[in-house]
Amino acid sequence: MTPINPTVTWPNHTTLVTGVDARKHGVLFNGLLNRDVHPPKVEPWVDKDKMVHTRTVYDAAYEAGLTTAQVDWVAIYGAKTISWQFPEKPDPDGPIEREMESDGVVTRDDVAEFLNKSNPAWRDQVWTAAAEHIIRKHKPNLLLFHLLNLDSVHHAYGPNTTAAYSAIALADSRVHDVLQTIEAAGLKDSTTVLIVSDHGFRAVKRNIRPNAIAKDAGVITEGGTAMIYSKTPNLRDRFIVIEGIAEALTPPDYGRIGLPTPEQSTQSPDLLLIAKPGYALTRGPDLPAVVDAAPGEGQHGYINSDSDMDAIFIAWGRGIRAGARADRISNLDVAPTIAALLGVKLPSADGHALSDFLIP
Repeated sequence: MTPINPTVTWPNHTTLVTGVDARKHGVLFNGLLNRDVHPPKVEPWVDKDKMVHTRTVYDAAYEAGLTTAQVDWVAIYGAKTISWQFPEKPDPDGPIEREMESDGVVTRDDVAEFLNKSNPAWRDQVWTAAAEHIIRKHKPNLLLFHLLNLDSVHHAYGPNTTAAYSAIALADSRVHDVLQTIEAAGLKDSTTVLIVSDHGFRAVKRNIRPNAIAKDAGVITEGGTAMIYSKTPNLRDRFIVIEGIAEALTPPDYGRIGLPTPEQSTQSPDLLLIAKPGYALTRGPDLPAVVDAAPGEGQHGYINSDSDMDAIFIAWGRGIRAGARADRISNLDVAPTIAALLGVKLPSADGHALSDFLIP
């Protein structure tokens, strides 16, 4: 499955539920860029209505009278069209959190210190327990569920490593837990499961530090790309000659890769750097500008035409045609497919329902 640019978590999660790319939904980072500070800073805990500029499939479902839920989904904080949630940053006084505490699944301290717990595999375990709880107790019509350990392990140890394959196996076991809960709740025959990822990964050997080249610029690094905020003349010329830089794009180039221009979005950069395979764009103000990466480092954020950035799509259950296959799809098609399965309309989507997968 082809992701959108940038091949980063929040932009692609937002596409999965809207069916449009970043030019329309407006999410370019794992949060909202605050350009009123220097250097610019990405702030994650921002209400969905301030970040997402188009209709989502959960909006459509809720407004059609269906119930909706989310566990560790992103760009969704404060969403008024979510019925139940256990968010990435849970609230000790949240209804689902209190229910799980009463059931002995988590303690209040677990929830209060959730993001300070250092083990992402443990957080995935709690998020899975939350998804199972919501399925058993509330039986939502739509549940959005995100596992994060796989991403964390790939960043630390790189793709195609023993650690990465172990993380994949652990994610598979979490999916197994959810499937068992669906069956135990008597929902197997009425449930459709879509398993998707937001992006792929590349191994990194060398890191490029844009801040060492343009210390006064605002720089947001995303692994395979970096967004530069500066009106300094000829800045592109300073970057394009650096080892490991494949391209340095200016706003007129953004349309061909699905990014908004500065006239279309205040989040859009003045310059976009793209790394070559084996290189990544990272933080750090000190020279030299290009240094060896840590052993095993992995990154995403590369241009979506890079096959290593490919995501996955698996569909199973009610309404899905057994044995259906497709060589390649776009993640723009996921939200319209969910809408078709729920029987709701999402006319704002640019993708289309995957009719080859669906039983008429």
